[in-house]
Amino acid sequence: MQTKECPEDICEQLCEHPQIICIAKKESISDHEAQQVAEIFKLLGDPTRVKILQALTKRELCVCDLAAVIEMGQSAVSHQLRLLRNARLVRYRREGKMAWYSLDDEHVRSLLSQGIDHIKHR
Repeated sequence: MQTKECPEDICEQLCEHPQIICIAKKESISDHEAQQVAEIFKLLGDPTRVKILQALTKRELCVCDLAAVIEMGQSAVSHQLRLLRNARLVRYRREGKMAWYSLDDEHVRSLLSQGIDHIKHR
């Protein structure tokens, strides 16, 4: 899907500002960091994973309870949790035969909260 260029979207005259460019380049993240952030957003691009994370914002849940909350099978939820765990978005602990999951840290809660607030802001 191509979008048409709008006159408002571009400068009408090429006039670079070297000092601003220099500052912006110094403040930029590395290619590696950009790739890591893109991977996080890629994971968050799946509604099931977003629902899992949202369910974990208030409390730790075992896989059985999490599967019931989002109305999916345990194996499907487990697969999604593995992806989220590999990206350090969730963590788990074992208690006997139970696997309990929670958000990895406050950054994950904040990222999800900001996304939800953004869509509700319309």
